Amino acid sequence: MSPAPPELSIVIPAFNEELRLPETLSRISSYVRASKRESEVIVVDDGSTDRTADVANSFRGEIHRLRVVANRQNRGKGYSVRHGMTEANGRIVLFTDADLSAPIEEADKLLAALADHDVAIGSRALNRKLISVRQSVFRESAGIVFNFIVRAILRLPFVDTQCGFKAFRREPCMVIFQQQRIERFGFDPEILYLARHHGLRSAEIPVRWAHSPATKVSMMRDSLQMFLDVFIIRWNSLVGRYPRSQASVASLAD
Repeated sequence: MSPAPPELSIVIPAFNEELRLPETLSRISSYVRASKRESEVIVVDDGSTDRTADVANSFRGEIHRLRVVANRQNRGKGYSVRHGMTEANGRIVLFTDADLSAPIEEADKLLAALADHDVAIGSRALNRKLISVRQSVFRESAGIVFNFIVRAILRLPFVDTQCGFKAFRREPCMVIFQQQRIERFGFDPEILYLARHHGLRSAEIPVRWAHSPATKVSMMRDSLQMFLDVFIIRWNSLVGRYPRSQASVASLAD
């Protein structure tokens, strides 16, 4: 007899994270035990060239439901999140950055919001007093400009789409990840656009956060691609690449 599905799935996209994963998985293990919530942890190894998979697998004895799934090659954070979401079995699925810039304990805020929403996203911008280590002025300014473009082009109401800490009610939200096309760092606006496109209810929640100097986002290469991705998302919508289901249409009509 197969075990009952977990209440919560925690997805961690990981590329060359052998150094940061031990602390991250230790903290997640403590959180799972303290919450007494049946949980699974899924580490998605995005074609790492270091010991990311071995380090993750070494925690199998500490985290009861731990799985390590691998992309055949490096595909990007967006692809890895989508891979983890399709592997998850929990009623609720949360993805978090491998550096836990938002402490895993902040997940309780997102899970509470899912009592009456389908999507809950962590936000650094709603209450900047919760930021213990800030980004450089250049990075923070670029983020503000990016958010302005996201709001203008995609008409999303959020003040921070890029925080790597988001939770979803899995069943109604699977359509998001089935239709997601952006594979790298520009995927966040796409999944939030798809949530709104399909009539799903989203909440933006202020969370504690600390910038990691080891971030893998390149301000030149990745930022330019992310700006381009916003226009690609809009184009995908205009040419019908995000078809609505009957359930989506009914939800928009309510």
